[in-house]
Amino acid sequence: MLSLVIPVYKNEENPPRLFAALDAFAPTLSEPLEVVFVVDGSPDGSLRRLQEKLPSWRLPSQLIELSRNFGSFPAIAAGLAAVRGEYIAVIAADLQEPLELVAEFLRQLRSGVVDVVFGHRTGRADTRSSSDFFWRLYRRFVLPDIPPGGIDVFGCTRAVRDQVVAMREVNTNLIALLFWLGFRRGFVPYERRARLEGESAWTFGRRLRYALDSIFAFTDLPLRALLLIGAGGTTLAVVAGVTVFIAWMTGRIAVLGYTPLMLVITFFGGLTALGLGITGEYLWLTLQNTRGRPNYIVKSATIYDTSAQNSS
Repeated sequence: MLSLVIPVYKNEENPPRLFAALDAFAPTLSEPLEVVFVVDGSPDGSLRRLQEKLPSWRLPSQLIELSRNFGSFPAIAAGLAAVRGEYIAVIAADLQEPLELVAEFLRQLRSGVVDVVFGHRTGRADTRSSSDFFWRLYRRFVLPDIPPGGIDVFGCTRAVRDQVVAMREVNTNLIALLFWLGFRRGFVPYERRARLEGESAWTFGRRLRYALDSIFAFTDLPLRALLLIGAGGTTLAVVAGVTVFIAWMTGRIAVLGYTPLMLVITFFGGLTALGLGITGEYLWLTLQNTRGRPNYIVKSATIYDTSAQNSS
């Protein structure tokens, strides 16, 4: 069986087109298809629309409702924990990634050559320069194996899924975690489609939080950069201090300048604040993981099947 995990958040307008696409897609597969919807505390009518459709839908499915909005990656993790298939794929509810990607994921996974397959963007109809810029920097300084266009969707075997589910990290990047795990990788290029319904839930604040989590969870580069800047600044300060002192002792400077003094104080004051902020991010990440809180809480889970229906 192929299990397709679809996180749902503010997608009330998407289900009709999504169900039609899945109905047309399922017969093209050689394996039976299971669809796992994870409603991530969506404030709109997404849950209600799924509850109305799934009991009579011909495809086996699951509907998982989280107790609140935990974020896209925890929602995907909840879906991965519930899947029943030997092969798993993840895709967005807005269909900006074509379902043909899933078919190619399955083909590569069934070949036994790869364990995890990533769909990487070669272009996008919804141009977002900030996202492309982030992925270029992330590839340059954190994970060079990630393709330049970035990754949003993937497919994997159950063995890889078991390892992902066993990881209990919070505030992490699921894609980077898959790269960290290793395994044999495959890549499928595609062009991201334009959104046809609704608006993206990825606000600037969410993208910023995503970027920070992706960096602090997988590299100590900010700390090392801060260390180098601090060492360099301290060296320059010592050299400048000795130079000024010698000049003053030899009578070349009658009164020390106010402007240079203020510039030095401002620079090192800002550097200190930056250092505290970066260190604080790592401490907060450590605290979050030490607490041992779950990444998500399942409020309800229902299985809809043509042969049997079980609820919990």
